[in-house]
Amino acid sequence: MPKLPALTAKDVIRVLEKAGFSFVRQKGSHCIYVRGAIGVTIPYHFGDLRKATLHKIIKQAGFTTEEFIKLL
Repeated sequence: MPKLPALTAKDVIRVLEKAGFSFVRQKGSHCIYVRGAIGVTIPYHFGDLRKATLHKIIKQAGFTTEEFIKLL
């Protein structure tokens, strides 16, 4: 499994939009993106996302780590 680079919320959102996800709503500092029946919540905070959070986002989106890295 390839190593994930440090990514900000903006970087993750860019990848999700490239994959066809669209912004639906925001509650506080969490943005919700949807593609079909798949919903992904992105915590929009300052700085890099934690690795565990990034793995959860990738899993929610239905990607493997390799697929996600190819979209970068």
